[in-house]
Formats: sequence, structure tokens, C-alpha cells
Amino acid sequence: MAEEKEMSFLDHVEVLRWHLVRSTLAVLIFAIIAFMMKSFIFDVIIFAPKNPDFITYRFFCEASKYFGTDGLCIDELPFTFQSLGMSEQFSVHIWTSITAGFIVAFPFIIWEFWKFISPGLYETERKGAKTFIVISSLLIFIGVLFGFYVVTPLSVNFLGSYSVSDLVERNIKIDSYISLVRSSVLASGLIFELPIIMFFLTKMGLITPQFLRKYRKHALVLVLLLAAIITPPDIISQIIVAIPILILYEISIIISAIVIKRQRKKEKENA
Repeated sequence: MAEEKEMSFLDHVEVLRWHLVRSTLAVLIFAIIAFMMKSFIFDVIIFAPKNPDFITYRFFCEASKYFGTDGLCIDELPFTFQSLGMSEQFSVHIWTSITAGFIVAFPFIIWEFWKFISPGLYETERKGAKTFIVISSLLIFIGVLFGFYVVTPLSVNFLGSYSVSDLVERNIKIDSYISLVRSSVLASGLIFELPIIMFFLTKMGLITPQFLRKYRKHALVLVLLLAAIITPPDIISQIIVAIPILILYEISIIISAIVIKRQRKKEKENA
């Protein structure tokens, strides 16, 4: 029996390995495509928040004019890019391509993850595979767009314009700028997966809707701290980032309550 259990465990490991291999191959394929689209990835997407005509800056400018001021209008972003290392630009190109490959391949990665856990689920739960994949992919794509169009421009505008003295020139390393864009986008994308995470934690019995409601105030403090970390240190930016996260938290409570209700219903039916 011990040998059968060991073999069973090894079989699971082997299955997991092939899921990881296929997911990695999907990321690499899309990363290679992104690598070959260098001009579009960098000039059109990555460096877009450096342009004062970026859609987010224009939106805030129009919003400020609506309230009778032009305090949020941006004429220029007073910094330039520089490359200080021989391999810096190539390294940036590689990691940016891998990041793009991961984002584009995320639906396939989720599909592989679902195929791995589905044997341990009920038949009715397996039927929700398409819904799970669509919602998970939609959430991360919305999070990525939120990170790119909201978090990134707020951070670039504040940090790129901030100066301790006029004697300091703003020559930003390209690796520093792209790391900011990459971290903002990925962090936002993963944060928007909060409802999915809460769904699985509830299924595992680790959290309940009562627990989430009880610690709502603590969650509010954590959200504000998180918003302060990934945004510039001004109250407007923190509120703009915190509001969607709080909405996701409330949605997570609803999802957790639905999961618990369904579990209790199945228990009654089985009884």
C-alpha cells in the first residue's frame, strides 16, 4: 500500500510537470513573437506613458478643466532615458518579451491549471471550466489595463517630475523605467485575481464570508497600504487605486457566500 501511495504521488508529480512544461512553452512562444515586435512593444506601448499626450494625462487634464483648473495638465515629462550597461538594453528586451508572453498566454496557463485540479472536483464543478477560464483571463487583462493606464502614468508623472534640487539632472536608466512599468502592470493584474483566489480559499475551507466581513476594516488598511506602495505618495493616486481593490474585496465576499451556500445545499442533499 505504501508503494501504491508513492507511485500515486509520483504520477501526480509527473502530470503536474507536463502541465508546467506546456505552460512554459506557451509563454516562450508568445515571448518570441513579442521579441520580434520590438518597435511596437517599446515605442507604442512601453514608452507611451512618457508622452504628455498619453490618453491618461489628457483625461486628467480635461477633468481638471471641468472643475475650473488646469492643475492636472502636463506639458512635458522632464526626464530622458539612458543605458549604462553593455547588455542592459538586450536584457530589458528579453524580460519585457517574457512578461508580454506570460500575459498573453495567461488563459492557456489557467486552462492547464484547471486540467490539473479538475480530477479532484465534482462533475458539476468541472462544467464551470469555461466560465472559470473566461473570468480569470478577463480579470487579469482588466488588471493589466488598469496598471498600464492608471498606476503606471501616475507613477511615471510623479517620480519622473520629482526633484530634490535643480542641480540634479533627470537621466533615468531604461531598466529602472521598464521595471516600474512591468511591476505596476503585473501587480495590478494579479491583484485583480482576488475574487478567484477567495473562491478557492473558500472551497478549501480556509476562509468564510463571515471572516471577510469581520476583518473588512483591517482589509481597508491593508488596501490603503498596498495602494501607497504601488502608487506615488499623494492621496488622489492612492484613492484611485484603492477603490477598485475595495470593490474586488466586496465581490470576493459575495463569491465566498455563494460558495458556502452551495456547499451547505449539497450537504443537505447528501444527508
